[in-house]
Amino acid sequence: MRALHHIGYGDPAQVVKLVTLPDPVPGPGEIVVRMEAAAIHIADIKNFTGAREGGEKSLPRIPGYEGIGRITAVGPNVSQFKVGDRVFPWWGAGTFAEHVCTTAEKALPAPEGDAVQLSLMLVNGMTAVILLEDFRPLKAGDWLVQNGANSNCGRYLIVLAKERGIRTCNIVRRPEVVDELKALGADAVIFDSDDPIEFAKRVRLATHDAPVTLGLDMIAGAASGRMARCVSDGGIVVNYGFMSGQPSQIPFHEMFQKDITFVGMSAGRGMAKRNMAQLRDTYAKLAAMIAKGQLHAAIAGTYTLDHAADAFGHAAKTGAERDGKVILLPNG
Repeated sequence: MRALHHIGYGDPAQVVKLVTLPDPVPGPGEIVVRMEAAAIHIADIKNFTGAREGGEKSLPRIPGYEGIGRITAVGPNVSQFKVGDRVFPWWGAGTFAEHVCTTAEKALPAPEGDAVQLSLMLVNGMTAVILLEDFRPLKAGDWLVQNGANSNCGRYLIVLAKERGIRTCNIVRRPEVVDELKALGADAVIFDSDDPIEFAKRVRLATHDAPVTLGLDMIAGAASGRMARCVSDGGIVVNYGFMSGQPSQIPFHEMFQKDITFVGMSAGRGMAKRNMAQLRDTYAKLAAMIAKGQLHAAIAGTYTLDHAADAFGHAAKTGAERDGKVILLPNG
C-alpha cells in the first residue's frame, strides 16, 4: 500500500514522503480499513514543522488524526464489525494511507453519506460539543461569542447551539461569509475590530446588552483580551486555538475588575470526562447530522496522496486563501 511517512521536522514538502509499505494484516481484535477520506488539521502542519510544543513523535510515522473508510479485513476476536462495514478509525490511527490497521474496539460505525464531510466528524465535531457543554451551563436564550465563527468547528458550533436554543454572536473579518453563517443559524454576525472598546461595543449592540458569559477564542494574541472585554462580569473566555501565533494577552483590569476567568481547552481533557458510551452516543449524533447535511463544512480542496505537498501547503494558509478544510483522498 501507499502511505505518507513523516520522517523529520521542517517544511512538510520535504519531511513528509510518499512511500510503499506492505499491506497491513489484522491481528487479534484489529481491522483493516481502506480509507476514503482523511482530514488535514493545522495540528498536522504544526507536527510536521515542529512548531507544536510537546508534540514531537517517534519517527518515521504515518500521520493523520481522523478519516473514514470501509473494512477490508478483520482479525480474530472481532465480532462488532465485518468486511464492508463503514467506520471511523479512532483518533490518531494514521489515516494518511491507503489502508489503516486499527483496533476494532474503539472504531466507530459510520453512516452512508459524503465521505469528505464525514471525514471531519471525529475532531472538529467533538471539539464543538466540548466548547458548548463543558465551560458554562448555558440554557436556551443565553448568548455566547466566538471569534472562530468561520472555521469548521465554529460552523458546527453555530448549528449545535441553535439546536439547543443558545444564541451565538459570531466575529468575522470577511463580508462574504456573513450570509453563509446566518444561513447556518447564527443569531448575530459582526465584524472584528482591533480596537477593544469598539469591539465590545459591537458585541453589546448585537446581543442587545444581554449578558454574555462565554467567549470562545480561537485566535489568541490580542484577540484574547478583546474577548475578555466583551464578556460579562464573572464570565469565562476559553482559548482553543493559536491562529495569531501570539501568546494570549489579557489586560490585568479585565481579570481583576470583572472577575473574568481565562482557561485553555483540550479535546483530550474534555473526552476524558466522558465514558466510552457517552462518546459513542455523541459521535453517533454528530455523524447522523453530517450525513443528513445538518452539519456541513466548507471544503477548500481535496488532494490525492501524490499531491500531499500541495495539500499541506494549502492547509497551512489562512483566511480567503484557504476558505475551508483540506481533505486527502488516500485511494484517489
